[in-house]
Amino acid sequence: MLASERRAIAGLAGLYASRMLGLFMVLPVLALYADELSGSTPLLIGLALGGYGLTQAVLQIPFGLLSDRVGRKPVIAFGLCLFMLGSLVAAQADSIFGIILGRCLQGSGAVAAAIMALLADQTREAVRTVAMATIGLSIGVAFGVAMVLGPLVSMHAGLSGVFWLTAGLALIGLVVLWKLVPSAPRRVQHRDVGLDRRQLASVFRRRDLWRLDASIFLLHLLLMAIFVAVPLRLVDAGVEVSRHGGVYLSVMAVAFVIMVPLVIVAEKRRRMKLMCLSAVAAITLSLLGLGLVGGLNGLLAWLMVFFTAFNLLEATLPSMLSKLAPAGAKGTAMGIYSTGQFLGAFLGGVLGGWISQEWGLDAVLFSCALLGLGWFFVMTGMSPPRHLSSEIVVLDKRYQDDSLSVLTDRFSRIAGVEDVMVVPSECLAYLKVDHEYLDQQALAELIGLAKGEDACRV
Repeated sequence: MLASERRAIAGLAGLYASRMLGLFMVLPVLALYADELSGSTPLLIGLALGGYGLTQAVLQIPFGLLSDRVGRKPVIAFGLCLFMLGSLVAAQADSIFGIILGRCLQGSGAVAAAIMALLADQTREAVRTVAMATIGLSIGVAFGVAMVLGPLVSMHAGLSGVFWLTAGLALIGLVVLWKLVPSAPRRVQHRDVGLDRRQLASVFRRRDLWRLDASIFLLHLLLMAIFVAVPLRLVDAGVEVSRHGGVYLSVMAVAFVIMVPLVIVAEKRRRMKLMCLSAVAAITLSLLGLGLVGGLNGLLAWLMVFFTAFNLLEATLPSMLSKLAPAGAKGTAMGIYSTGQFLGAFLGGVLGGWISQEWGLDAVLFSCALLGLGWFFVMTGMSPPRHLSSEIVVLDKRYQDDSLSVLTDRFSRIAGVEDVMVVPSECLAYLKVDHEYLDQQALAELIGLAKGEDACRV
């Protein structure tokens, strides 16, 4: 890995993580401070929790496309400024309406797609998988830290302190963006990362991807909905607000330790469908359990089950999407998937707040359990995904004289190559391969092991 690639990965992973940290820190504390906000109702609390998801869902694709036109760094910087503005508005708010406005402004800084595109600009195909995995890991770490840091900060500085810290993180992010992250040599369309408008219709029609889009939608809907109720249930169980951070720390730590071997089983033993169904079932049971139990030990046990399953799905759903997405369309599939995630966060907050307002906290958890049951039955019809890997081949210039159909046919004839998209204008071929059956020698002979000066450069 080149020094510039290491700088880009470290800087952009930090940017992504700090932004998600700011969005998530509010989850475990907002419901606890609702009484201090004028005009507060359970419905409006839910809207404040999930409001960022609506603006994020609406703007993430336009921001990504805009970065293709005007540059990655200016778009990311603009998004960070919007995020900081939203944090400042929320930090100074004394009503729930100010918090809602601030959270929506935070979400309007929808730079996730632009960050991923800049990361792809900065890295070669050989290290891009590691780069993307680093981003994914940083998001998981940010969520766990947010569950602990939010209660700790609010204990000393109140709810406004959480938003002041978030604004500070955005300011640091701007410095990191311009000082640490190197400028990309040029902007390139990356079909494995970025969205291609020409592929939207065909990818959206893929029924095998619908279940995954629905899964991430429901997963984040349930997450937002339960945070209308869970912090208050902990208080009812006798946990002081000052101890909430320690509670979440212990729960998240145990959940992570349990989750890791389950991910390994899903990937190495090819048990993706089994692990997915088991996680959905565990979430459903944990929601039912959270609604039924009242003691602290029961709450902690069921929270541990919930977050173990949540983390397992957060890790395996994108992997399944990568396996199912057509060659050269993973970026577009991920764009639709991410939009579903943010819409789920928005509707989860609103739904949880409305149910709590009308029928109480227990009704939130029981309603979520009912949604989980429906989700489980939807997923039972899913076919086990084939364990295919996405590969990007840099084409030798001598192949540019071949017609598209001829070159595609040559790749398709190789054993283990299941899907192909050749893009001569980019000097790239996008493949979906089964490494268990892949004829490595035939593939190497086709693309050439030593490209020399005649190779395409991207």
